[in-house]
Amino acid sequence: MTPHASGLATSLVQSVDWLAVAPPTIAALAALAVLVADLFLPERRKPLLGWVAIAGLALAALSLLPLLDGERSTFCLTTGAHACSYTADTFALVIQFLVLGGALLTALLSFSACDDLKLPAGEFWFLLLSSAAGAALLPASRDLATLVIALEVASLPAFALVGLRRGDRLSSEAALKFFLSSVTATAVMLLGVSFVYAATGSLHLSRIAAALTHVDPRLDTLAQTGVVLTLVGFAFKTAAVPFHFWVPDTYVGAPVPVAAYLSVVGKAVGFSGLILVTVLAFPSYADVWGPAVAVLAALTMTAGNAAALRQRPERAFSAVRLLAWSSVAQAGYLLVPIAAAGYADSAGDASRAIGSTVAYALMYAAVNLGAFAVAALVARSSPANRLTDYRGLYAARPAAALALGFFLLCLAGLPPGVIGLFAKVTVFSAAVDAGLGWLAVVMALNVVVALYYYLQWTAVLFRAPAPAAQAEPAPAAMAPAPRPAAVPLTAAIGLTAIIGVALSGAPQLVLRFASDTLL
Repeated sequence: MTPHASGLATSLVQSVDWLAVAPPTIAALAALAVLVADLFLPERRKPLLGWVAIAGLALAALSLLPLLDGERSTFCLTTGAHACSYTADTFALVIQFLVLGGALLTALLSFSACDDLKLPAGEFWFLLLSSAAGAALLPASRDLATLVIALEVASLPAFALVGLRRGDRLSSEAALKFFLSSVTATAVMLLGVSFVYAATGSLHLSRIAAALTHVDPRLDTLAQTGVVLTLVGFAFKTAAVPFHFWVPDTYVGAPVPVAAYLSVVGKAVGFSGLILVTVLAFPSYADVWGPAVAVLAALTMTAGNAAALRQRPERAFSAVRLLAWSSVAQAGYLLVPIAAAGYADSAGDASRAIGSTVAYALMYAAVNLGAFAVAALVARSSPANRLTDYRGLYAARPAAALALGFFLLCLAGLPPGVIGLFAKVTVFSAAVDAGLGWLAVVMALNVVVALYYYLQWTAVLFRAPAPAAQAEPAPAAMAPAPRPAAVPLTAAIGLTAIIGVALSGAPQLVLRFASDTLL
């Protein structure tokens, strides 16, 4: 090899900052450890795999602490302009904390589900950890290739988690619908990525942003098409209308902890990817994606609330369906600040608008996981999980009823769920500051509409229990055995309630993100 060739080869070698990539790496290593351990553990010792998964997720979350001292980047280009594929900045760390914390709470919810539904423990914990690793990688990704890979690593195990109840028709149907619709959205997104690459000659977000400011006029239509198609994949993950149709059936067919995981961690993946490509890669095309996201936000919150109002309390799985449609409506609120970022006058204003989405996402993650945790608890004795099954919950399980009532009031934005009110005001202010008065009005109307079904469910919790003769039999395919609350499940409800109360008592802990520059 000639000296010139040797020097060129050396210059192309990228250094790796292992501390920066520790959170997703630890989650991935824990997944491999669970997969290997599953081969050697006897069946009666399989519950140990769950504790290994919890330890891995906790260690991955703790690895965020050394990264708080400043921004770190790795996998950077060694030639030409400075650009990196992985950056652990404030935005990435906050979303990674949300993702890993959500996965950890999901793991606590899953102990009783694995036992009750006879799920294969090794496969379940491996898939959950693998998905969490991809979800933790995505917010730190700074090129389109890494974003797509992280999105698929987070999504593919989720398909399997939804369909893990072997022999269950609802589970298989939900997994197939989720898989086919997601693959279609991914294919469209990849087409968009290829268009963007053809127009700019780069996959790094910072270089794409620079190239799009002076794109060849002959390629402008190609670039605009690429921008729109790239957003489709992330819009699907956020369950934005019209890419929301998979949500209710998927949530009903999946085990309740998996539905909780999709509602929080799956959304965090979609929203973080959407934020990165819009604010960092496509700022010069804000006139294209800004109005589009604003319309998506209005349609999503309206469709979600309208469908939630139509849920019949006596219908099987109506509680999970209501939470599913509620999560669609909440996605609409989360989209509002992203739309506002498209109308911002400066990068700093856009970043502060994004902070409103992050603040709302942190509140939503805690209380929505708590609501699903109580749903998982009720499902142990009432597998049909109807809204009518929650009647008189306060008489049977007062702590669980009080916790669920608090979570629902947070989602509604009513006291004592103060953090929900503050988060909604922050999102509302982002729309007003951006001049999106019509979107603020649509949001205000939807918040009022949502009060009906949140308060209706809350009231049911404290009504007198229904006579036993009126109760409908559960479908034969469901496991009917009532069981006491498992310790991990009780811990998950307690943790989410403590977090919600703490945030309501000190909302500035979350709302400060709305005024900080995260990107």
